[in-house]
Amino acid sequence: MKSFIRYVPLIETLRNYKKEDLRFDIIAALTVAVVALPQSMAYAMIAGVNPAYGLYTFIILTILGSAFGSSHHLNTGPTNAIALLIAGYMSVYLGQDNFYGNLFLLTFMVGAIQFAMGVLNLGKLVNYVSHSVIVGFTAGAGVIIAMGQLNSLLGISLPKGKLSSLEKVLTTFQHIDQTNMVALGLGIFTILVTIFAKKINKNLPGALLGIIFSVILVMVLGLDKYHLKLAGNIPSAIPPFTMINFDPATMAQLFSGALTIAIIGLVEAVSISKAIAAQTQQKIDSNQEFIGQGIANMGGAFLSCFAGSGSFTRSAVTFQNGGRTRLANILSGVVVLIILFFLAPYAKYIPNASLAGVIMVVAYSMIDKKAVAKVLKANRNDAIVMLVTCFTTILAPELEYAIYAGIAISILLYLRDTGSASVRKLAPVNGDPLQLVEAAPAPAANSNIAVVQLEGNLYFGSSADLEEKLNLAFDTGSKVYVLRFNGVTGADVTALEVIENFIHRVLKENRKVLICDVRPSIFQTMQKMHIVDQVGRENVFLSEQEVMAASSKALDKANAWLREELDLNLLGGKEKGLGQTVTAS
Repeated sequence: MKSFIRYVPLIETLRNYKKEDLRFDIIAALTVAVVALPQSMAYAMIAGVNPAYGLYTFIILTILGSAFGSSHHLNTGPTNAIALLIAGYMSVYLGQDNFYGNLFLLTFMVGAIQFAMGVLNLGKLVNYVSHSVIVGFTAGAGVIIAMGQLNSLLGISLPKGKLSSLEKVLTTFQHIDQTNMVALGLGIFTILVTIFAKKINKNLPGALLGIIFSVILVMVLGLDKYHLKLAGNIPSAIPPFTMINFDPATMAQLFSGALTIAIIGLVEAVSISKAIAAQTQQKIDSNQEFIGQGIANMGGAFLSCFAGSGSFTRSAVTFQNGGRTRLANILSGVVVLIILFFLAPYAKYIPNASLAGVIMVVAYSMIDKKAVAKVLKANRNDAIVMLVTCFTTILAPELEYAIYAGIAISILLYLRDTGSASVRKLAPVNGDPLQLVEAAPAPAANSNIAVVQLEGNLYFGSSADLEEKLNLAFDTGSKVYVLRFNGVTGADVTALEVIENFIHRVLKENRKVLICDVRPSIFQTMQKMHIVDQVGRENVFLSEQEVMAASSKALDKANAWLREELDLNLLGGKEKGLGQTVTAS
């Protein structure tokens, strides 16, 4: 029973629910519902489906996502980025009888992938999609969305078939003489109402007011006679049940799109959850959020929904308007269902141009100017990743290429930076081996002692650079090489083989190698590779503490060897012990 409750967080919320929270949750639910009504219809248009399906998606996904997700405030439902991805993947099925069947199959597959990732505890995978990729993709998506709505704003019909965003814009301008001035007027009117409502009072639902006023104008003035495109009748006030056809061939065609949408959806949901949790101090379970998103999309697929994710706008509204528990978002879905049931007959008068105006404002807000400026100023690599992702989103024939390109560039830049091994050459200060400072790129030729400090994570990607730098140290002809590992956080077999080859060359020339400050985990690997036996256990020190605690007998033996082998005059005539030398900092 306890394990069942763990996977259905709503049960725990209801068991511990406080009566004083209900008022705040209801207020937040009503506010979110007002925002969600025009937003959901607009996102449905972006996805290329009837606006009614946007409302279905909000109602079902926000209820299921809130019931099974981890966050108390995340509002799941249609989002701009996911809707744009859906439009791209479903464009090949436009005009076909199986369009909606394939859409709901895609939605189920997205949910199934997300659910499986949650069950398999793969919540940390979203960390591999960098913030720069998301900023770039979102900015590019904003541009594409605006470009895609230009013809609806102008009231220009485009030929059926798959058109890229650039092709839509070019085709629109080729038919600019067909602009419907009434549609353009309503679209601009909606944009102005949306913008200025927020300037008057940030709590005013500008988008909803713009659409309501547009509907009133259409009904009162009979503007539909001017060949306006209207949203049309909502098929059903209640989300209708749809049986999904699990056709293997179609699933194979949709899998790539489903995987991309699933990953982007999870990144959105977890990022938003963590952003709000930073203010509420709630601990977010990424795996549970994966499960919640998966259940929402799988369940929504049977109730005429398209894939969705967490919405930052609606989640922020929930939090800012006092929502205290996940019940606030569940109630918002119920409120929209009630509104849809009673007001559905009036939806047919909503002009597509007005919805296009709302989408234009949304598209502009998607470009996070502050985040873009921060990335451009902060780091060159992040700036490259963001710009590549952004322009690939706008120009690539498939949106998934933008995500893959961003991730690939991120990895390549990381590998380039980590492909250089950090090897520092140290030298005594005024001949005092207790005080070591950065030396020239290579120790002076014929110096008796070469202190080489290795740092960072030594792995196969940096092994070539490590070999080159160790060769430079070898060419100095020093009699003793002290390899300091105190800055090494990890070392794989490839890197240790490079070090082993270096040691072999040194010993073959009858020179000596000392290794100090080795972490226990790396020491164990060295033992397995017989590096310790090669150097001699007495010449390997796990830490500075071990060196200091070494027996006086071992130190005397090492000092005697130094006196015999080294010309101490080169060290200023100071006869320091080996234990002191290798522990210098």
